[in-house]
Amino acid sequence: MSWLGVDMGGTATRWVRCDVSGAVLGHGKTSGANGMVFDPAERAAFDAALTGIRAATGPLSGAYLGVTGAGFTKDPALLHAAAQALDLTPDRVRVVNDMVLAWHAVWPQGGGHVVTAGTGSVGFSLARGTTTLVGGRGMLLDDAGSGAWIGLQAVRALWRLVEDYGKPQGAETLARLVFDAMGGSDWEDTRRYIYGHHRGGIAALARPVAQAAAQGDPLALDLLTRAGDEIARLCRTIVAHAGPGPVAVFGGIIALHPSIRAAIEAGTAGLTLSFPHPDAALTAAALARSEIA
Repeated sequence: MSWLGVDMGGTATRWVRCDVSGAVLGHGKTSGANGMVFDPAERAAFDAALTGIRAATGPLSGAYLGVTGAGFTKDPALLHAAAQALDLTPDRVRVVNDMVLAWHAVWPQGGGHVVTAGTGSVGFSLARGTTTLVGGRGMLLDDAGSGAWIGLQAVRALWRLVEDYGKPQGAETLARLVFDAMGGSDWEDTRRYIYGHHRGGIAALARPVAQAAAQGDPLALDLLTRAGDEIARLCRTIVAHAGPGPVAVFGGIIALHPSIRAAIEAGTAGLTLSFPHPDAALTAAALARSEIA
């Protein structure tokens, strides 16, 4: 018997397979996806991520999935899609929003809150038995401070400079790195990249922004400081809504550049913060073993 834990994000999907004793039998990473399976393209990405895992693991006894974009109530369509891709019956699968999984990974005994900043950004808590969510409304509406937000803010700012000055004046390093990442500096290159990628591809632009900041580009540094400010706001807001408690802050954005964590800490005076590195996929495997008889 083997149990699968999955942590599905917009940029990557991580998995861990354990035996009945909890010993790790394997782990890996596949493509990113999300729980918006009502969209044909997103359903195809969801299936691809999970069938890749199924090919690597062999037969499974059960699976627990934390999925970005999943709702906080049971979604039969998403559950059946996951079961089909993993070659399991629906009763052998649990699917939750990835923030529920992240919270259990950080606070197995309860008592705290989480704020994550990766492809997207969100604050979440199950403290006191109540679900509290702030942010996390997707790239089109919010996700401030996330990788997708950083990427879009950088591209917007660069094209404003080009329109105002005929060139990315004062942000030459940022322009070179971001435009190179998109395949060129023409508007057509930007148009194809931005409108041809889902948020994981747009979030990938946060890395050249961080590289530009490391080389002293002032616009890149400002963008990353603003990202930290937005993450700090999520920390303050989750405490305001969910009640006093420590806040665990994590996600791929935090380590991109020191200015991000500095801005988070500067904007959260009086709060108790930690910056853990939870293994959500391993937690999911343990939950699969404990919750699926």
